[in-house]
Amino acid sequence: MKTDIILAGVGGQGILSLAAVIGEAALADGLYMKQAEVHGMSQRGGDVQSHLRISDRPVASDLIPLGQADLIISLEPMEALRYLPYLQKDGWVVTHSEPFENIPNYPEISEVMKVYETLPHKVILNVEQIAKELGTPRSGNIVLLGAASLYLPIDFSKLENGIRRIFGKKGEDVVAMNLKALQAGKKIGNRTIFT
Repeated sequence: MKTDIILAGVGGQGILSLAAVIGEAALADGLYMKQAEVHGMSQRGGDVQSHLRISDRPVASDLIPLGQADLIISLEPMEALRYLPYLQKDGWVVTHSEPFENIPNYPEISEVMKVYETLPHKVILNVEQIAKELGTPRSGNIVLLGAASLYLPIDFSKLENGIRRIFGKKGEDVVAMNLKALQAGKKIGNRTIFT
């Protein structure tokens, strides 16, 4: 078993927290993992991405080759499109639907969504809206992780424990908020699959 994941977004959206939770959960599930990240500065709204390679056998490289990613998880719809060359033919894209317009020539969102219409496997959610409705407005990234959990080779309870370990120092309220977001994302992701 091997799963290659690209996490993408814009600085400040919580991509690196997602990588940390997935990494904790994979290791707790007895899996091997390698991670490589390249990120821009959050105050500039720079591109943030991370490669995660998870396997039941040792992983040699931390970089995902073109055409080999099983999953792209993105908090920004255009950023996911940037990494489509890495996605394998049967791979999935799980993305937030709303743009973070961090460049002056950001395309019309309708044009971005036309590309998504051509993808065979995608889940598109407004995770910020879902997080606000839950009363946890800063947990959109974890809502997205819940929706993407359907495509991860990791037991859901290990993701919950990963949240407890990563956010535990911030207090029980923060942990509870993120667990609520994770569970809601999974539930909504189950109902919002576009194949």
